[in-house]
Amino acid sequence: MPLFTGVGVALVTLFSEDGALDAPATADLAAQLVGLGVRGVLVAGTTGEAAALTAGERDALVGAVRAALPAEVPVLAGTGAPTGRQAAELTGRAFAAGADAVLVLSPPGVPDPRRYYGTVAEAAGGPLLAYHFPGASAPGIPVDLLPDLPVSGLKDSSGDAGRLLHERDVFAGDLYTGATGLVGLCGAVGGAGALVAVANHAPEDAVAAFAGDPEAQVRLAAVDRRASADFPAGYKRAAAERFGTSAVTRVGA
Repeated sequence: MPLFTGVGVALVTLFSEDGALDAPATADLAAQLVGLGVRGVLVAGTTGEAAALTAGERDALVGAVRAALPAEVPVLAGTGAPTGRQAAELTGRAFAAGADAVLVLSPPGVPDPRRYYGTVAEAAGGPLLAYHFPGASAPGIPVDLLPDLPVSGLKDSSGDAGRLLHERDVFAGDLYTGATGLVGLCGAVGGAGALVAVANHAPEDAVAAFAGDPEAQVRLAAVDRRASADFPAGYKRAAAERFGTSAVTRVGA
């Protein structure tokens, strides 16, 4: 069975005006999104400004979000790092803090990440999902290596439709798109779901797009173009406009 099916959110991390982590507010936002149809929550991912969080803040974030959600909604933690040893340490901490699964970004400058994921798998206390996002950590994961990785799923944020179809053909694990423009395609070809930042402020359209609504997909892409132009601040501002949350970021602070 997939970890979850449908739409998951790459959750923003909320900070108070002085830049301190506001884990309770972040957990409350996650709960509101689940109430609007979100079926999985990723914390401390790229959208969640993971690079700006301490290890202790990551632990607090995982614990607060896990406590705020129904048991059937999985909490994933982003634990990618430049080396397998670093990612394994973050992975162990994430599961200890209450994560149900981890999402591990492939390491920068490594064309064959099999050894890296093998190291992380040894520390995993539950499902391990690989993360292909060459825009954040090039070169990413070659499609032909996916069947060799010790992972149960993959998130692909490349935005490459041809690659997504190739993955659907050769990869037996849970397949999630992280690209807003491919939410409907992923649903149409039998992917497990979408794990997207736009669900922080437009969860209903994300759910409808994954279910096959073309008009929802068009609307979703339009709102995402505006929010993604200033990453991650644009997503925080969009969420703040809808839910009254903090728009403070740590980027550049």
